[in-house]
Amino acid sequence: MSLMLAMRLVMRLAHVLSAATWVGGSMMYVVVVQPALRRSGGVPSTAAHIAELFKQMVNICVGVLLLSGAYLVFDRLTQTTLGPAYVIVLVIKIALALCMFGLATYLGQGRIRRLAKRTTRFSKLAPQLMLALGIVIFVLGALLNALFEAAPR
Repeated sequence: MSLMLAMRLVMRLAHVLSAATWVGGSMMYVVVVQPALRRSGGVPSTAAHIAELFKQMVNICVGVLLLSGAYLVFDRLTQTTLGPAYVIVLVIKIALALCMFGLATYLGQGRIRRLAKRTTRFSKLAPQLMLALGIVIFVLGALLNALFEAAPR
């Protein structure tokens, strides 16, 4: 196995695992953790600790996604001739990913979490929006793989 092939596999694995961790963690947070904390009245220190750990996980995933994504985009765009469909889907995926990163940064701010207790409409919808964006980005990634495999070499 060549060094370049090994590098591609490692970057692809890192990218997929960090995306799955973030999206899966978001689903767990939205579907299980938040409702359980609301129903039980949740101890504020426990809720704060859960939020801090989730924030750390998201920050690590964002870093890995940015680095591995940049490598994979460069690698794919220099490797073969891709059609306009690939480029269009890639641009949409990158735009949505940037929105998701921005939303994660917004939610990760301590001041925003305090404001969220006032339950603004956006603060209520933001976790679900982040989850929805993650799922759409995952689907677009699968579409990019299909388009890449179908491209003439």
